[in-house]
Amino acid sequence: MEVKIAVIGGTGVYDPNIMTNIRDETVGTPYGEVQLKIGNYRGKPVAFMNRHHEDHSVPPHLINYRANITALKKLGVKNILATGAVGSLNPAMQPGHFIFVDQFLDFTKCRQHTFFDGGMSGVVHVDMTEPYCPELREILSHAARSLGFTSHSSGTYVSCEGPRFETAAEIKMYRLLGGDLVGMTSVPEVCLARESEMCYATIAMVTNYAAGISPSRLTHQEVVDVMMQYGENIRKLVMQAIHWLDPDRRCDCHSALDQVKLG
Repeated sequence: MEVKIAVIGGTGVYDPNIMTNIRDETVGTPYGEVQLKIGNYRGKPVAFMNRHHEDHSVPPHLINYRANITALKKLGVKNILATGAVGSLNPAMQPGHFIFVDQFLDFTKCRQHTFFDGGMSGVVHVDMTEPYCPELREILSHAARSLGFTSHSSGTYVSCEGPRFETAAEIKMYRLLGGDLVGMTSVPEVCLARESEMCYATIAMVTNYAAGISPSRLTHQEVVDVMMQYGENIRKLVMQAIHWLDPDRRCDCHSALDQVKLG
Protein backbone atom coordinates (compact mmCIF):
# COMPACT_ATOMS: atom_id res chain seq x y z
CA MET A 1 0.00 0.00 0.00
CA GLU A 2 1.31 3.43 -0.94
CA VAL A 3 1.96 5.92 1.85
CA LYS A 4 0.37 9.17 0.68
CA ILE A 5 0.75 11.29 3.83
CA ALA A 6 4.02 12.23 5.54
CA VAL A 7 4.94 14.25 8.61
CA ILE A 8 8.38 15.83 8.77
CA GLY A 9 9.24 16.60 12.37
CA GLY A 10 11.50 19.56 13.05
CA THR A 11 13.14 20.75 16.25
CA GLY A 12 11.35 19.39 19.31
CA VAL A 13 9.02 17.14 17.29
CA TYR A 14 10.69 13.76 17.52
CA ASP A 15 7.80 11.55 18.64
CA PRO A 16 5.98 9.50 15.98
CA ASN A 17 3.58 8.00 18.51
CA ILE A 18 0.54 9.66 16.98
CA MET A 19 0.63 6.46 14.90
CA THR A 20 0.05 2.78 15.61
CA ASN A 21 1.77 -0.30 14.18
CA ILE A 22 4.97 1.70 13.74
CA ARG A 23 7.85 0.12 11.86
CA ASP A 24 11.29 1.38 10.88
CA GLU A 25 11.99 1.76 7.19
CA THR A 26 15.19 2.48 5.26
CA VAL A 27 14.70 3.93 1.79
CA GLY A 28 17.54 4.03 -0.71
CA THR A 29 17.84 7.07 -2.97
CA PRO A 30 20.48 8.39 -5.42
CA TYR A 31 21.36 10.94 -2.72
CA GLY A 32 21.81 8.48 0.15
CA GLU A 33 19.78 6.25 2.45
CA VAL A 34 16.98 7.69 4.56
CA GLN A 35 15.67 6.27 7.83
CA LEU A 36 12.07 6.93 8.74
CA LYS A 37 9.08 5.33 10.39
CA ILE A 38 5.80 4.20 8.88
CA GLY A 39 2.62 3.62 10.84
CA ASN A 40 -1.12 4.11 10.72
CA TYR A 41 -3.46 6.79 11.98
CA ARG A 42 -7.18 6.00 11.78
CA GLY A 43 -6.51 3.53 9.01
CA LYS A 44 -4.32 5.87 6.95
CA PRO A 45 -0.68 4.93 6.34
CA VAL A 46 1.59 7.78 7.45
CA ALA A 47 5.35 8.24 7.14
CA PHE A 48 7.19 10.08 9.91
CA MET A 49 10.64 11.56 9.31
CA ASN A 50 12.91 13.31 11.79
CA ARG A 51 14.47 16.14 9.83
CA HIS A 52 17.39 16.51 12.27
CA HIS A 53 17.44 12.79 13.23
CA GLU A 54 16.26 11.57 16.62
CA ASP A 55 19.18 12.97 18.60
CA HIS A 56 19.14 16.32 16.73
CA SER A 57 22.56 15.46 15.31
CA VAL A 58 22.12 17.07 11.88
CA PRO A 59 22.19 20.89 11.67
CA PRO A 60 19.87 22.64 9.22
CA HIS A 61 22.54 23.44 6.62
CA LEU A 62 23.66 19.80 6.42
CA ILE A 63 20.26 18.11 6.14
CA ASN A 64 20.12 15.90 3.05
CA TYR A 65 16.94 17.53 1.74
CA ARG A 66 17.08 15.88 -1.68
CA ALA A 67 17.40 12.40 -0.16
CA ASN A 68 14.54 13.06 2.27
CA ILE A 69 12.09 14.27 -0.36
CA THR A 70 13.13 11.54 -2.81
CA ALA A 71 12.52 8.88 -0.14
CA LEU A 72 9.01 10.20 0.47
CA LYS A 73 8.37 10.30 -3.27
CA LYS A 74 9.41 6.66 -3.59
CA LEU A 75 6.92 5.70 -0.88
CA GLY A 76 4.13 7.36 -2.87
CA VAL A 77 3.71 10.42 -0.64
CA LYS A 78 1.50 13.18 -2.08
CA ASN A 79 0.95 15.31 1.05
CA ILE A 80 3.62 16.60 3.45
CA LEU A 81 2.92 18.29 6.79
CA ALA A 82 6.22 19.75 8.01
CA THR A 83 6.73 21.22 11.46
CA GLY A 84 9.20 23.97 12.18
CA ALA A 85 10.29 26.09 15.14
CA VAL A 86 10.49 29.76 14.18
CA GLY A 87 11.38 33.13 15.63
CA SER A 88 8.85 35.93 15.21
CA LEU A 89 9.46 39.29 13.58
CA ASN A 90 5.78 40.18 13.84
CA PRO A 91 4.35 41.28 17.23
CA ALA A 92 1.00 39.70 16.29
CA MET A 93 2.67 36.29 15.97
CA GLN A 94 3.55 35.37 19.53
CA PRO A 95 5.25 32.38 21.18
CA GLY A 96 2.87 29.44 21.13
CA HIS A 97 1.04 30.60 18.00
CA PHE A 98 0.78 28.46 14.89
CA ILE A 99 1.40 30.04 11.49
CA PHE A 100 0.55 28.30 8.22
CA VAL A 101 2.94 30.24 6.04
CA ASP A 102 2.09 31.09 2.45
CA GLN A 103 5.33 32.71 1.22
CA PHE A 104 9.07 32.59 1.82
CA LEU A 105 12.14 34.77 1.40
CA ASP A 106 15.24 32.67 0.76
CA PHE A 107 18.53 33.70 2.36
CA THR A 108 20.18 30.27 2.34
CA LYS A 109 23.58 30.07 0.67
CA CYS A 110 25.06 26.57 0.45
CA ARG A 111 22.22 24.13 -0.23
CA GLN A 112 21.12 21.95 -3.10
CA HIS A 113 17.83 23.57 -4.13
CA THR A 114 16.80 21.45 -7.12
CA PHE A 115 16.70 17.98 -8.60
CA PHE A 116 17.25 19.47 -12.06
CA ASP A 117 20.98 20.12 -12.44
CA GLY A 118 21.11 19.76 -16.20
CA GLY A 119 22.53 16.75 -18.03
CA MET A 120 20.29 13.70 -17.70
CA SER A 121 18.11 15.57 -15.21
CA GLY A 122 17.41 18.39 -17.63
CA VAL A 123 16.64 21.97 -16.63
CA VAL A 124 13.26 22.78 -15.14
CA HIS A 125 11.97 26.16 -13.99
CA VAL A 126 9.10 25.30 -11.68
CA ASP A 127 6.46 27.86 -10.71
CA MET A 128 6.58 28.93 -7.04
CA THR A 129 3.91 31.63 -7.01
CA GLU A 130 2.20 29.74 -4.18
CA PRO A 131 4.97 27.61 -2.67
CA TYR A 132 2.87 26.20 0.18
CA CYS A 133 -0.22 24.22 -0.79
CA PRO A 134 -3.33 26.39 -0.21
CA GLU A 135 -5.54 23.35 0.34
CA LEU A 136 -3.31 21.85 3.04
CA ARG A 137 -3.02 25.26 4.69
CA GLU A 138 -6.80 25.55 4.80
CA ILE A 139 -7.12 22.09 6.37
CA LEU A 140 -4.57 23.09 9.01
CA SER A 141 -6.31 26.40 9.70
CA HIS A 142 -9.64 24.60 10.08
CA ALA A 143 -8.05 22.05 12.42
CA ALA A 144 -6.47 24.78 14.57
CA ARG A 145 -9.80 26.62 14.87
CA SER A 146 -11.61 23.43 15.83
CA LEU A 147 -9.08 22.80 18.60
CA GLY A 148 -9.16 26.37 19.90
CA PHE A 149 -5.51 27.08 19.06
CA THR A 150 -4.35 30.58 18.14
CA SER A 151 -3.19 30.46 14.54
CA HIS A 152 -2.50 32.66 11.53
CA SER A 153 -3.54 31.46 8.08
CA SER A 154 -0.65 33.18 6.30
CA GLY A 155 2.78 34.64 6.90
CA THR A 156 6.13 35.10 5.19
CA TYR A 157 8.91 32.74 6.31
CA VAL A 158 12.48 34.01 6.03
CA SER A 159 14.72 30.99 5.49
CA CYS A 160 18.30 31.47 6.73
CA GLU A 161 21.37 29.30 6.39
CA GLY A 162 22.12 28.69 10.05
CA PRO A 163 23.17 27.08 12.24
CA ARG A 164 23.89 30.44 13.91
CA PHE A 165 21.03 32.71 14.87
CA GLU A 166 20.59 35.97 12.99
CA THR A 167 21.99 39.37 13.95
CA ALA A 168 19.71 42.18 15.05
CA ALA A 169 20.58 44.06 11.83
CA GLU A 170 19.59 41.07 9.70
CA ILE A 171 16.27 40.81 11.49
CA LYS A 172 15.65 44.52 10.92
CA MET A 173 16.32 44.00 7.20
CA TYR A 174 14.00 40.98 7.02
CA ARG A 175 11.21 42.99 8.66
CA LEU A 176 11.67 45.78 6.11
CA LEU A 177 11.36 43.19 3.34
CA GLY A 178 8.07 41.92 4.71
CA GLY A 179 9.21 38.89 6.69
CA ASP A 180 7.06 37.66 9.58
CA LEU A 181 9.03 34.65 10.77
CA VAL A 182 12.60 33.40 10.63
CA GLY A 183 13.72 29.78 10.45
CA MET A 184 16.36 27.55 8.90
CA THR A 185 14.68 24.59 7.19
CA SER A 186 11.72 25.44 4.97
CA VAL A 187 13.96 26.12 1.96
CA PRO A 188 14.88 24.04 0.00
CA GLU A 189 12.46 21.47 1.42
CA VAL A 190 9.38 23.22 0.02
CA CYS A 191 11.05 23.75 -3.37
CA LEU A 192 12.03 20.10 -3.73
CA ALA A 193 8.53 19.02 -2.74
CA ARG A 194 7.09 21.18 -5.53
CA GLU A 195 9.56 19.72 -8.05
CA SER A 196 8.40 16.29 -6.87
CA GLU A 197 4.75 17.27 -7.39
CA MET A 198 3.80 16.95 -3.74
CA CYS A 199 1.54 19.14 -1.64
CA TYR A 200 3.59 20.71 1.14
CA ALA A 201 2.58 22.83 4.14
CA THR A 202 4.61 24.14 7.05
CA ILE A 203 3.24 24.12 10.58
CA ALA A 204 5.35 26.93 12.01
CA MET A 205 5.36 27.23 15.79
CA VAL A 206 6.68 30.50 17.24
CA THR A 207 9.13 29.74 20.04
CA ASN A 208 10.61 33.18 20.61
CA TYR A 209 10.99 36.68 19.22
CA ALA A 210 13.95 37.16 16.89
CA ALA A 211 17.24 38.91 17.65
CA GLY A 212 16.90 42.56 18.51
CA ILE A 213 13.21 42.03 19.32
CA SER A 214 13.66 39.46 22.06
CA PRO A 215 14.67 41.02 25.40
CA SER A 216 17.23 38.25 25.96
CA ARG A 217 19.93 36.42 24.05
CA LEU A 218 18.74 33.52 21.93
CA THR A 219 19.56 29.91 22.78
CA HIS A 220 18.75 26.63 21.08
CA GLN A 221 17.64 25.20 24.42
CA GLU A 222 14.97 27.90 24.68
CA VAL A 223 13.63 26.81 21.30
CA VAL A 224 13.57 23.13 22.30
CA ASP A 225 11.93 23.88 25.65
CA VAL A 226 9.09 25.87 24.06
CA MET A 227 8.51 23.20 21.40
CA MET A 228 8.32 20.58 24.14
CA GLN A 229 5.92 22.77 26.11
CA TYR A 230 3.54 22.95 23.16
CA GLY A 231 4.29 19.46 21.87
CA GLU A 232 0.84 18.12 22.73
CA ASN A 233 -0.79 20.94 20.76
CA ILE A 234 1.35 20.11 17.73
CA ARG A 235 0.39 16.43 17.96
CA LYS A 236 -3.31 17.25 18.26
CA LEU A 237 -3.13 19.60 15.28
CA VAL A 238 -1.33 17.07 13.10
CA MET A 239 -3.73 14.29 14.10
CA GLN A 240 -6.80 16.40 13.31
CA ALA A 241 -5.37 17.49 9.96
CA ILE A 242 -4.55 13.89 8.98
CA HIS A 243 -8.07 12.84 10.00
CA TRP A 244 -9.60 15.41 7.64
CA LEU A 245 -7.07 14.94 4.84
CA ASP A 246 -8.21 12.81 1.94
CA PRO A 247 -5.03 11.00 0.81
CA ASP A 248 -6.49 10.52 -2.67
CA ARG A 249 -7.42 14.18 -3.22
CA ARG A 250 -6.19 15.86 -6.40
CA CYS A 251 -4.42 19.19 -6.35
CA ASP A 252 -2.58 21.48 -8.76
CA CYS A 253 0.60 20.70 -6.79
CA HIS A 254 0.42 17.15 -8.19
CA SER A 255 0.85 18.43 -11.76
CA ALA A 256 3.43 21.15 -11.11
CA LEU A 257 5.70 19.94 -13.92
CA ASP A 258 3.03 19.59 -16.59
CA GLN A 259 3.56 23.01 -18.13
CA VAL A 260 7.25 23.63 -17.45
CA LYS A 261 9.71 24.05 -20.29
CA LEU A 262 12.99 22.22 -20.45
CA GLY A 263 15.95 24.40 -21.36
